[in-house]
Amino acid sequence: MNGLLLINLGTPDAPTPGAVRKYLREFLSDPRVLDIHPVARSLLLHLVILPTRPQKSAAAYQKVWNHHPDAPGSPLLAYSVALTRQLQTRLGERWRVALGMRYGQPSLQQALETLLCRPEQGRIDRLVALPLYPQRASSSTGSSIEALTRTLGQRQSPPPLCILGPFFDDAGFLDALAERGRPLLAEKRPDFVLFSYHGLPERHIRKADDEYQAGGPRHCLVRPDCCDQLSAKNADCYRAQCFATTRGLVERLGLTSDQHSTCFQSRLGRTPWIRPFTDEILTHLARAGKRRLVVFCPAFVADCLETLEEIALRADAAFRAAGGESLTLVPAVNASPTWVEALAHLVEEQTQQF
Repeated sequence: MNGLLLINLGTPDAPTPGAVRKYLREFLSDPRVLDIHPVARSLLLHLVILPTRPQKSAAAYQKVWNHHPDAPGSPLLAYSVALTRQLQTRLGERWRVALGMRYGQPSLQQALETLLCRPEQGRIDRLVALPLYPQRASSSTGSSIEALTRTLGQRQSPPPLCILGPFFDDAGFLDALAERGRPLLAEKRPDFVLFSYHGLPERHIRKADDEYQAGGPRHCLVRPDCCDQLSAKNADCYRAQCFATTRGLVERLGLTSDQHSTCFQSRLGRTPWIRPFTDEILTHLARAGKRRLVVFCPAFVADCLETLEEIALRADAAFRAAGGESLTLVPAVNASPTWVEALAHLVEEQTQQF
């Protein structure tokens, strides 16, 4: 029997300061997320972030908690659980599917116990892991793989492991997200379309580039158009993969070059983050006379705080305050039938030789 482990980033257990503090402590203690000296990371976390951030984040979570129509609680968890269940039905009895979060519950340890510690349901002969991050980044994909291999390595006899790569340009993923957007584009008739991805500090991009180039000339962030095409030099660059996702969606949606833009949200702190910034772009668009925006968030396969609160609520308010009329969020692929089928096809296709 095959085991399939779906990995997502995680969520607090409740929209309360205490639960958010616990989650942020685990999340921001990860050296791949806050990639600074351990002493500096501890001071920043315990003296600056944890005394104030949990209250603000809890208030934001309260606005979107219970968003899923059929499952009260964290929307990211509810959509991820729904995807897991529907994928189990689609793949059938030859597969056992479980969900694990990099931070929070259900943990990777709990997910592995579900897959590997139930002999009455059949022995897992091989384990397939799929990080649910379309574009690869050290702080998400890299951290999840590191945690998984560390946890799996604690077992006396771990099964063979296959880790599936990012799916930023997978036709099934792009088709599923385009399907989510077409009805809204037809209904809202927007003046402009934004593709907003989660941001990263520039140093994350440069570290990955230095590692990939192995001492050769740097490629990433050296000129404005360095991500306009995907090549061997930037194939593993998060920012370049985001632009590749945009190109795939633009082609499917029939958008022209003057109808859309790619940008990055969720930046924190004072260090440089990858540009352009979503909040600055939407304010500029409103002041330039654009009245109706539709926003895709293709870095997220499940709706969460970053889509439902940061974009659908806060970005909408900022756009209106700058003179716009409406900002419409395109739902994530979540557990849509097209996405379930695309994910099943991706798993079956990529594991044929494993």
